Amino acid sequence: MKTTKCFTMALTMVLHSRLRSWLTILGIVIGVASVISIVGIGTGLSQQVNNNLGQLEADIITISPGYSKAQSFGPPGRGGGTFGETSSSNQDPLTNKDIQTLKGISNIELINQQVSGSVDLTYLGEKGTVTLTGVNQKVYYEITNDEVSEGRLLQPSDSNVIIIGGRLANGYFEKEIKINQLLSIEGRSFRVVGILDDTSNSIIMPIDSAYEVLENKEKNEYDTIELKVKDVDKLNETEEEIVTKLMRSRHITNEDDRDFTVKTNAESDSLRQEMTSTLTTFLTAIASVSLLVGAVGIANTMFTAVLEKTKDIGIMKSIGARNEDILIIFILNAALIGLVGGLIGVAFGYLFSLVLTYVGLTSIIAVKTVFVTLGVSIAVGMISGFIPAVNASKLDPVIALRRD
Repeated sequence: MKTTKCFTMALTMVLHSRLRSWLTILGIVIGVASVISIVGIGTGLSQQVNNNLGQLEADIITISPGYSKAQSFGPPGRGGGTFGETSSSNQDPLTNKDIQTLKGISNIELINQQVSGSVDLTYLGEKGTVTLTGVNQKVYYEITNDEVSEGRLLQPSDSNVIIIGGRLANGYFEKEIKINQLLSIEGRSFRVVGILDDTSNSIIMPIDSAYEVLENKEKNEYDTIELKVKDVDKLNETEEEIVTKLMRSRHITNEDDRDFTVKTNAESDSLRQEMTSTLTTFLTAIASVSLLVGAVGIANTMFTAVLEKTKDIGIMKSIGARNEDILIIFILNAALIGLVGGLIGVAFGYLFSLVLTYVGLTSIIAVKTVFVTLGVSIAVGMISGFIPAVNASKLDPVIALRRD
């Protein structure tokens, strides 16, 4: 019997037992719609987790002079620090040669050079000493997680302007510092264009201006290099590549002779991976239960169909149908139920995800998810209908014809 003929007969079986078939299809629809919706919510939540942990700078790698095995909680001069640190005596500075080496690493998206130190600050006759950080303003606004309560961040074309910490603006001097007011730093005037939404006394300015006010800082030598990676999942591989290339560039052959330290927020990255992994496992378990319910429904329908079609099976066998033909007919019948249920389930799942997005929940449905879910739906139908199909194919035509 030709496959097209088997398919036609399988389709006829579905159409001639509409109520039972559609009740079974309903079970698949619910299961598939649940899977599509849940996976969409899971993808959206995972994206939110990644974005939130990105705010914790899980995608930032920091390079500083001197070798230390301790981990850091931020770049020097901006609230960062280290503990239990053992540094090498070799403190060769970071230079433009290192920048060029880093530009050759594919997973690095942005490079922010920094210098930092203490400066004398004067405002309306009052003086103080604060921490200053010079940054590459061409990328600073893209790589930083700093937020301003007033004004703006540094922009690529800025010069002779600064942004200041929240406490420096509101509590360091007797009079409050406001946007567009001038501050004197080491005898040079700078205009305030932004106030950070924090409690620091820090000042951030373009790096070229910082060289002019910081003592003992040579131009094109850096205290810190901040790197933003493209793919946070490749953080460890990128760190290893940075170490390897910088050691080669700086002519270092022994790990213990390193004169630079590469630091990552590995703890944040580990937390991100743990949270997304747990979320994925939980959603997979729910999806499995949903599809299992649909599979039971298909199996029940197929067993009933075999009982109802026993005499028809006997007739088909008596006129030449082989066991393989009967097997194919019933498996195709189950596959059609899975396919129809899958298609309708995908549609309902997509609509439900749109509703969730409308009410404020992030739901992202990937094309891959749709095709995988449809494939699983059809596979569930075929697997669930396999045993009933085998039973149908093995029926003795004589016994089948005698059954009412």
